[in-house]
Amino acid sequence: MLRVLAVDDEVPALEELSYLLREDPRVEWVGGAGDAASALRDLSRMLTAGERLDAVFLDIRMPGLDGLDFTRLLAGFAAPPAVVFVTAHDDCAVAAYELGALDYLLKPVRRERLAEAVRRVVESVDHAARAARADDPGGGPAATGAPPAADDDEMIPVELGGRTRLVSRRSVTHVEAQGDYVRLHTAEGSYLVRMPLASLARRWEDSGFIRIHRSTLVASQHITELRFDAGRVAVQIGDELLPVSRRHTRAVRDLLVRSFRNGDHPDPAFHRTDPTRTDALRTDSLRPDSLRTDSLRPDTARPERLDAARPDAARRDADD
Repeated sequence: MLRVLAVDDEVPALEELSYLLREDPRVEWVGGAGDAASALRDLSRMLTAGERLDAVFLDIRMPGLDGLDFTRLLAGFAAPPAVVFVTAHDDCAVAAYELGALDYLLKPVRRERLAEAVRRVVESVDHAARAARADDPGGGPAATGAPPAADDDEMIPVELGGRTRLVSRRSVTHVEAQGDYVRLHTAEGSYLVRMPLASLARRWEDSGFIRIHRSTLVASQHITELRFDAGRVAVQIGDELLPVSRRHTRAVRDLLVRSFRNGDHPDPAFHRTDPTRTDALRTDSLRPDSLRTDSLRPDTARPERLDAARPDAARRDADD
């Protein structure tokens, strides 16, 4: 059973296409979007939440981002859905197929012609599933909509000045929750995206992102320093010092220890020595042959400062 998204800027055309798709017994879910930019955001939210999307049926000529540009942007996704164009114009067929479109339908859409397009989508999805099983005989998750592998990058569509831009997951240093949105921070700037932080944390967990606070997610490869100061713990990312809640301190410590011991931190400086620091643990001062796990424990690091500054229960609850 297919999950598909219909996209058209004309409401009657969108309603008709959605109705015909719902009438097909091979389609279990039909979403709708009034423009390509909204469709990109919907697609990103679905994939972030781990939801499957098998195909997009969309118009070509729409205001702002058109159908062809939308299809070009899909290349940035780890597992893009199939694309079927539904348009009143026959002069874009060559460009559509060059972009990898699965089918090209002309309006007004005939029921039997749409049924043929759906058949092609079913065939394409089945073929992709068989190929995934052949590549992964152990039966690991490789289906459309599954989180990307840790070594794969992922592109996140964001709105910037009325234009849609793709931001690479690898460029994101940390993420902050802001109500129903998250703010993605990169070296070039920050971008507001409508999605829950919890879903993003689950999706990016295997890519080295870790929760340091109920409202903050960080990329472990960008952490350069772990600080202990008067009973408080924080991580240094670039020029920013981000607080770590007590609830998440152990997980942050354990992740840095594992990364260090396995030698899998992407920055070679992670493994160099800087013995001059005593009030902070720099990731470039940790050596595999000398690291002790308990040196990262906030209850043993500089105990005279931590014990003297023990917060009361109300303050501890607020920190979590």
